[in-house]
Amino acid sequence: MGNDQLTWITNFIWGIADDVLRDVYVRGKYRDVILPMTVIRRLDAVLEPKKKDVLEMKERLDKAGIANQDAALRQTAGQAFYNVSPYTLRDLKARASRQQLEADFRAYLDGFSRNVQEIIDNFEFRNQIPRLAKADALGTLIEKFLDPSINLSPYPVLNSAGTVRLPGLDNHAMGTIFEELVRRFNEENNEEAGEHWTPRDAVRLMARLIFEPIADQIESGTYLLFDGACGTGGMLTVAEETLLQLAKARGKQVSVHLFGQEINAETYAICKADLLLKGEGDAADNIVGGPEHSTLSNDAFPGRTFDFMLSNPPYGKSWKSDLERMGGKAGIKDPRFVVQHRGEELSLITRTSDGQMLFLVNMLSKMKHDTPLGSRIAEVHNGSSLFTGDAGQGESNIRRWIIENDWLEAIIALPLNMFYNTGIATYVWVLTNRKPEHRKGRVQLIEASQWYEPLRKNLGKKNCELSEDDIRRIVDTFLKFDETEQSKIFPNAAFGYWKVTVERPLRLKGIDPERAYTPKEIKALRETAERAEDAPPVIKKIHKPATAPDPLRGLFEATIHGKPRVVEYEPDTELRDSEQIPFLECQACQEPGYLPSQEDQRTAIETFLRREVLPYASDAWYDPVSVKIGYEINFNRYFYKPKALRPLEEIRADLLAVEKEMEGLLAEIMGVGHHE
Repeated sequence: MGNDQLTWITNFIWGIADDVLRDVYVRGKYRDVILPMTVIRRLDAVLEPKKKDVLEMKERLDKAGIANQDAALRQTAGQAFYNVSPYTLRDLKARASRQQLEADFRAYLDGFSRNVQEIIDNFEFRNQIPRLAKADALGTLIEKFLDPSINLSPYPVLNSAGTVRLPGLDNHAMGTIFEELVRRFNEENNEEAGEHWTPRDAVRLMARLIFEPIADQIESGTYLLFDGACGTGGMLTVAEETLLQLAKARGKQVSVHLFGQEINAETYAICKADLLLKGEGDAADNIVGGPEHSTLSNDAFPGRTFDFMLSNPPYGKSWKSDLERMGGKAGIKDPRFVVQHRGEELSLITRTSDGQMLFLVNMLSKMKHDTPLGSRIAEVHNGSSLFTGDAGQGESNIRRWIIENDWLEAIIALPLNMFYNTGIATYVWVLTNRKPEHRKGRVQLIEASQWYEPLRKNLGKKNCELSEDDIRRIVDTFLKFDETEQSKIFPNAAFGYWKVTVERPLRLKGIDPERAYTPKEIKALRETAERAEDAPPVIKKIHKPATAPDPLRGLFEATIHGKPRVVEYEPDTELRDSEQIPFLECQACQEPGYLPSQEDQRTAIETFLRREVLPYASDAWYDPVSVKIGYEINFNRYFYKPKALRPLEEIRADLLAVEKEMEGLLAEIMGVGHHE
């Protein structure tokens, strides 16, 4: 079926809303009726030829006392769904009484199989029936969906001569119509759209980034795709289409299974319905959702692993209620979010105000480690995922865990205003646990924020899109893996740093510089004695004579009662500072994939402090116990272009021109005054 016919059918259904619902609903609520009714009419049309057989099978199963009837009824219907009510929509069309129509329509809905019931329940469509019936709109609505000028059935409609009057609508075409309706409703309601609907241009880019790098390694077989925040399912279906196309072009036979989880009831219903309409009943059964199915606190696929994963998780959305359900920050034991890494327990728990990075952690926990291709992941994040969180905090620990495991291939900066409900900067993270040899130990950053086509008409905040050429350019830049103005390549260690607490001694006037003070005495001195830069430092501990001095670690040489001893000074909290020391202070870290040892850490920190701190504070030291490892990706720093200063001659010429102009104006004013 051609695109013109699909557009005509979509426009017809879109028009039903205005024809039937205009005085019954506000415009923003049309979707609550039109989307579920489109699903119901399509399912009704698909099931119509086998309706009699299904009813007969139902009767036989009931007589035989068989309770579990689902498989037999699916088989009889020849579909992944069925309806055991005595009615079709055509039967209901003839109802004269409004009350009878409402009762029979409810009975008709109740006759659907459990998977369809779940869609109807999550659309909350039964809540609309009293309103439609009261306005006498239910019958008109059914009649419009049965209009003889459109065919939502997979079977052709013939005219009296036996020739095709209206062609049948295959599953793919029906899915296209449904997706187009969803898109239009989302664009009508722009603020909500971005929460559940990722623009198709961004999805196509993400799909290409996870499949094209390994396209020639795809073998015939079965592949599992997963989206942990699947919304209306667009990412999964576009990814499936992309994989099937790439496999077909290489003569491979692949079977693709889709899995997803979604917390919003309506978008979950749309996703499940879309898959059912496309004839993907098994995939529809693998979508889990509704308010009780939060990906963070209620993982629907524990222990499951996937070949390819892609997602657009919510940004800046609190996950406090999830954390409470998981036992609170102290009680959380979920192995997805508390991991063993390089001999230590690493907490990946982020601030409760933003859980976006936890969706990425969830996907990383589902990677395949026992297959040649492993797993590939693409996920969209806003800028905060690059740098939020101090060393040792959840966000920084996630970046550390990812980069030190060498899973991060690239981060791509997308154009601003790419999404419907936000104009902020967004980035695609591309990850895999099977990096090719030339990428090992390295991370690629791609600045693609200027590669876009402006839209003729804004869709909410979305004012631009990625054209096919833009997508191709980004994917090619990724594949070439060259250093250019828009593509920078770094060793993993370039993003790591040590956060070090630097102390200075507490110096107080009038103290004895040759004795150690107890904590109680020091507390009293802090309140009574006067601080001064030239005052002696307060000793808190005098070490045994054999102790070796180490001033950078707080072990200073001093003369106590005429004898050399090693002492520790009480730190002055008001002078306490911290330094962020890059891993690249360690020369070996320039080597891709190298992780600094304890000795590297000590050498780098002390070299840095001698160069950057001691010349300005000779009595400073650091506490080795306070050292924390952090990771951040300061994207803008790597692509910052300082604006060239104008030459002095040019500025001088401008000033002279302004001066000349002022003189002319002044002369003109004076001349006018004289004339008067």
